[in-house]
Amino acid sequence: MKAAVVRATGETPVHADFAEPLAAPGEARVRVAASALSHLTRGRASGTHYSSSGGFPFVAGVDGTGVLDDGRRVYFVLPRAPFGGMAEETVVDIARILPLPDGLDLVTAAAIANPGMSSMAALVERARLKHGETVLINGATGASGSLAVKIARHLGAARVIATGRDATALEALGADATVQLGGDERVLDAALEAQFEGGVDVVLDYLWGPSARAALIAAARAGEDGVPMRFVQIGSASGGEIGLPAAVLRSSSIEMMGSGLGSVSLEGLIGAIARVFDVPGLALPVQAMPLADVAEAWAADDRAGRIVLTV
Repeated sequence: MKAAVVRATGETPVHADFAEPLAAPGEARVRVAASALSHLTRGRASGTHYSSSGGFPFVAGVDGTGVLDDGRRVYFVLPRAPFGGMAEETVVDIARILPLPDGLDLVTAAAIANPGMSSMAALVERARLKHGETVLINGATGASGSLAVKIARHLGAARVIATGRDATALEALGADATVQLGGDERVLDAALEAQFEGGVDVVLDYLWGPSARAALIAAARAGEDGVPMRFVQIGSASGGEIGLPAAVLRSSSIEMMGSGLGSVSLEGLIGAIARVFDVPGLALPVQAMPLADVAEAWAADDRAGRIVLTV
């Protein structure tokens, strides 16, 4: 069969022949329709993600959509190594397969599953969001952050605040309030502190780096004594480390936690994806590209839309 094959650390996947998978007991064979080029897929393919296995060669793609032998339309995640989602066929543990709603097409489902899961798992499994709470999304103009705005509302958030660098993209999100990142640090600090003074219950952080540091300091300054604010770290697009004054944690009741593979069980992540598929009208701009163009897809700019390889 044809697949996106990774042959060595740091190499771009190539469209090549790969052994056809045979389903073992407890597994199902999936005829793949679509698989998204997510940050997780890139990280595992390059060997830089903490969950990378390191065995070569293997097929890229951590998830996707397709059809089972009996004709059912499904979503799947984490096929058995060395197989992956970016192939004509793959094999997956049946516990990692979800049926797709009739009204959800295969390409859209592949595009929204992983970015939607990131906020759904963070809000449900980690922050335990309560109806009527306020959520601030740090880094809301990316694919995951934009879906997080809609998912937070779907789960009952009364108020959603979005941060990001692109003012036009921020306004298009439909958040209740926005904070533009970048520029003068004092202006940013004042804008964040004003939002926290109004009350923020949960922060979903997709950026880390300077904006996360500024948000934590602003939360500590504005927070009420003994009133907890849950800060959920999801991504590190702005840097992997921050220097945080110790007084921020001593002087506030901020609860810091992470959300991702390891901090949330695989069962919890799969359950979060199932809930994503139940959110009405959830979608992203998509760039659909054929599997044969995997090398071009790897080099493409995903700011124009989620890149999804189709079979």
